[in-house]
Amino acid sequence: MKPLGLGWPNIVSVLRVLLSPLLVWLILRENDTASYVAAAVFTIGAFTDGLDGYLARRHGMVTTTGIWLDPLSDKIFVGVPIVTMAATGTFPVWAAVIILAREVAVSVLRAYLRSKRTSMPASIVAKTKTAAQLLAIALYLLPLGADLDWLRMTVLLAAVALTVYSGIDYFVRMRPVGVEP
Repeated sequence: MKPLGLGWPNIVSVLRVLLSPLLVWLILRENDTASYVAAAVFTIGAFTDGLDGYLARRHGMVTTTGIWLDPLSDKIFVGVPIVTMAATGTFPVWAAVIILAREVAVSVLRAYLRSKRTSMPASIVAKTKTAAQLLAIALYLLPLGADLDWLRMTVLLAAVALTVYSGIDYFVRMRPVGVEP
């Protein structure tokens, strides 16, 4: 079935993007109830992160639209709450800059590779990075007390380290596939 002519995988990606304005609104409310709801909405969206790709592969619905829409929706879904929380002072700006810079750099690399009619699938390190980022964002969305700041920061530091490492890994792995920069 291809609802709206897009197919279920692309619908899932679009729905993840549509959660972003709701997340912004909830984050800007700056109260505990909105924070819990934002964390729940984010968690639901995070669980759909792999669902679109799974559906596409499982049901033979891989499309050109889905190939660019899935990673774009992932970047929006991660970037929007990070920028919003950084703007409100509830997420470290330095971490936001590193995470967003890596996402932009890898997106540019992937676009370049597509222009050369090649691709680079996500590595296990990149998938681990995504999981760590999603967990870090969820922890920053929750109204945890100061006694759990160490937990937030520990998960964030792991996410940032994986973000940097996976970004470098993409650029290092580019050469062996026969693509000259």
